[in-house]
Amino acid sequence: MEAAPGHYGGREVDPALSARLTPADVADNQIAPSLIEELSEEARFVLGDTHYNAENVRDKCERTQRFLVTSKRGAYPHTDSGMEVRRIFHKLRSLANENFNEHFKAIFELHEQVPTKGRVNTARFALGAVLVYQLALLYRHERKSEVNRGLKPFLRAA
Repeated sequence: MEAAPGHYGGREVDPALSARLTPADVADNQIAPSLIEELSEEARFVLGDTHYNAENVRDKCERTQRFLVTSKRGAYPHTDSGMEVRRIFHKLRSLANENFNEHFKAIFELHEQVPTKGRVNTARFALGAVLVYQLALLYRHERKSEVNRGLKPFLRAA
């Protein structure tokens, strides 16, 4: 799903929007270099979990002049110079991603198998759900409604 710069509600927007559902049976560090290649030049940091701390991902980040921030393997506490930066980034990532993931799965009833078959249909379903979710948040924000309160019934009524 991609979008080009344009107008929305009388405002100029630049929705650097690009999303892709990656295959579950491909290791994160195998798909990461191609995703890093697609990042805008403004993206200076690549944040990932331990699986992204792989030589091919580190090499891609170095070649594209990005900083790779990942958790490290081995016993804690780590005492290297990047430890505090990683701790802050991963705390923020955890708060944002884990809460969002649970919230999103609850709204779209995704704790079980998705209701689609095949990679294209599953990608269409997942990315479509993300788009609908974002549109619902935008609608409620513009009407100064509470963004998350009653969101599931709101989406079901639509």
